[in-house]
Amino acid sequence: MTELLYLHDAYLRETAAAVTAADGPAVVLDRTVCFPGGGGQPPDLGWMRWPGGERRVVEVRRAGPDVWHVLDGDGPPPGAAVTAVLDWDRRYAIMRHHSALHILVGAVYRLFGALVTGGAIYPDRARMDFALEDLSRDRVAAVEQEANRVIAVGPRITVRFVTRDEFERLDLVRLARDTVPRDLDRIRVVEIEGYDAQADGGTHVASAREIGALKIVKTENKGKANRRLEIRLAAGEVVR
Repeated sequence: MTELLYLHDAYLRETAAAVTAADGPAVVLDRTVCFPGGGGQPPDLGWMRWPGGERRVVEVRRAGPDVWHVLDGDGPPPGAAVTAVLDWDRRYAIMRHHSALHILVGAVYRLFGALVTGGAIYPDRARMDFALEDLSRDRVAAVEQEANRVIAVGPRITVRFVTRDEFERLDLVRLARDTVPRDLDRIRVVEIEGYDAQADGGTHVASAREIGALKIVKTENKGKANRRLEIRLAAGEVVR
């Protein structure tokens, strides 16, 4: 079982760990800073280092309770002590775009009551699909203005865990189809302080000021009641 350090500290860039299983170039660690992908957020990349060796981490994936780190060559054996290191610039860019999408989702939900039908995050852009029939130029402008208003205020972005009972009572789902597993007793919530909160398992910046201005650069019609917004970001208050 791999301890998922990123769930509690998205700014942790490396960690000492032990190899608990190995299969050729792939190894399982007892703890990791690497996000294995999910919810539209891509898996992290990085490096794995140990005495006498270093490999690039080219893929991270989750299998049940374990996180496998796929290396660009043979890795260390079970029991080896290693250091897992993030490609921080790539991760941080993804974090900024992920948090921007949460604000975008909050804006669309507040303005039009529309839920999310899909999305994807990249280091240089992000997109989100909404259950909307009408996405006129005026509506797009209103969404962009509202999202940038929130970013300019600069609310904190925090993580907390709630019980299943609390989750059922609160309005925390922004997906058209609820994908939160029914057997989870504690559910992770990402909150844009004073604005919006959503169930989420990914990584985020700590303040909206780190996002920078948001620009909707593209819209697409993806079906009768499905509209896509693609965003890019200007520079924010970058944390290094």
